[in-house]
Amino acid sequence: MESLVHLNPYEGKTVFGFLLQFVIRIGYFLFGELSFSDLASDEIQVIVLAGVSASSALVGSFLVLRKMTMLANSLSHTILLGIVSVYLLTGAHDGLSNVFVHVEPINIHAMLLAALATGLVTAFLTEFLTKVARLQEDASTGLIFSSLFALGIILVTLLTRNAHIGTEVVMGNVDALRLDDCKLVLVIFAINAALFTLFFKEFKITTFDPALSQAFGISTVFFNYLLMTQVSCTAIGAFRAVGALMVLAFITGPALTARLLTNDLKGMLFLAIGLGSIASLIGVALSRHFLTVYGLALSTGGVVVCTLTVFFAVAALYRCSVDFSLRDVA
Repeated sequence: MESLVHLNPYEGKTVFGFLLQFVIRIGYFLFGELSFSDLASDEIQVIVLAGVSASSALVGSFLVLRKMTMLANSLSHTILLGIVSVYLLTGAHDGLSNVFVHVEPINIHAMLLAALATGLVTAFLTEFLTKVARLQEDASTGLIFSSLFALGIILVTLLTRNAHIGTEVVMGNVDALRLDDCKLVLVIFAINAALFTLFFKEFKITTFDPALSQAFGISTVFFNYLLMTQVSCTAIGAFRAVGALMVLAFITGPALTARLLTNDLKGMLFLAIGLGSIASLIGVALSRHFLTVYGLALSTGGVVVCTLTVFFAVAALYRCSVDFSLRDVA
C-alpha cells in the first residue's frame, strides 16, 4: 500500500488506464484500505470538479428555467472584486514604488465572505435598478456586471501586478487544489442539496408560476435572493478550480443539456448532476492522457468545459432527431 499512498498512481496513464485505476482506487477507499488524506492529486481534482459541477447543476437548473443565466454570469464575474479587495486588505502597499506586497498568508475564509457579500450586492443593485429605476432586467444586469467586474480587473492589474492572484482567480488552477478544497466544495454541495430538498415546492412554484406563489403567500423575492446567495456560494467554491470565468459553463452546461433530455424537474436535477460529474471525471482523464501521450499540459478546467460542450451538442442532435421523427409521424 505504500506505493498507493506516496506515488501518483496516474502518472503516465492514458484515458482508459486512468479510468481503470480510478475505479480500483475507489474500491480501496470504500473498503477502508485508502484514507481520505491519501488521495492523489488527480483524485482531488476529480472530487473538486465533480463537486463544483454538482452544485452548479443544482443552481443552474433553476436559473435556466427562470431565464436568469445572465445574472449568474454577472455574479460569477463580480465576486472577483470581493476576492481582490480582501487580498489587498491583508497585505501592504508600498507607496513609493506603487507596488502591492503581500506580507501575510491569504485568508481564504475572509475572501469567501467578501466574495459572497459582493455577490449579494450585485443581486441587490440589479434588482434595485430593475424594480425602482425601471430599467430592463438585461440592461440592469449588464450595467452592474460590467461596472463591478471592471473595477475588480483594475484592482488586479494595477495593485497586484507582481502577485499570482490575477491568473488563478480569473482562470483557476486545478493543479493547486488541496484536500481543503474538497471539503469546501462538498460542504457547499451539501448546503445546496439540503436547501433545494427542504424548499423544493417553494422553488418549483416560484419558478413556474410566480403569481400563484404570491397568492399562496410564498415570497418570490425571498427565494430569488436565496437562489442568488446559493449561486454566489457556488461560484466562490469554484473560483480556485475554474476561476471566475469558466464557472458559468459549469452552471449552464449540465442544466441546458439535461433540459434537452427531460421535462421532469427532479429528473432534470439528477441528470444535470450526473452529466457534470461524468464530464469532470472524463475531463481529468483526458487532461492526463494529453500530458502522457503528447506532453501537453492543458487546462483541466478547460477540458471539462469542452467535454460539457460535447455532451450538449450530442443532446441537441438527439433532441432534433426526436422532434423531426415526431413531425414525420404527425
